[in-house]
Amino acid sequence: MSEDHVERARESDAPLTAAVHQRDVAKSAAEALGWDAASLVGRTVTINRPRAELYAFWRDFRNLARIMETVERVDVTDDRRSHWVVSAPGGKTVEWDSEITEDVESEVIAWRSVEGADIKNTGQITFSEALGGRGTMVTATIVYDPPGGDLGKLIAKLFQREPKVQARHDLRRFKQLMETGEISTAEAPDAASRGSFS
Repeated sequence: MSEDHVERARESDAPLTAAVHQRDVAKSAAEALGWDAASLVGRTVTINRPRAELYAFWRDFRNLARIMETVERVDVTDDRRSHWVVSAPGGKTVEWDSEITEDVESEVIAWRSVEGADIKNTGQITFSEALGGRGTMVTATIVYDPPGGDLGKLIAKLFQREPKVQARHDLRRFKQLMETGEISTAEAPDAASRGSFS
């Protein structure tokens, strides 16, 4: 993803979540990257923590498996490359190697998948001061080549793995962990079965 595409997405007067805007930016990015197709995910969350702390957590990619439900693990191979293993529908996994294309401490981390990725992707995460001293605005902008095209996107939705929904959910989990030190779950704690008084 070129800086031009990211800037165009961020500076447009159309909201990043507007479907037409996303489609146009994704189409332009796919053409620039030489991909058959692309989808765009853009999400922002404000976290009441300093930029440096949030950047440091994210920059250690191994941490991301703690907040991203579909990420099984990230193996850091050197200071610029990592190997990702992500769960997919039907009990399968997809894998890719990724390399950092831009890294400005406490401001931005940009990446792209390398040749041979199961899912081609590129993007960036930015960290900027929130207005009124409310912490840090964290923005994730990701362009990916959806496996299986529109059918693949439909299957992902059916299995609740649609990337736009997942990105929003993962950023909320990041916010919870950084602000409270834990991630809330809907799972019931181990307890006696209902209706049992013994």
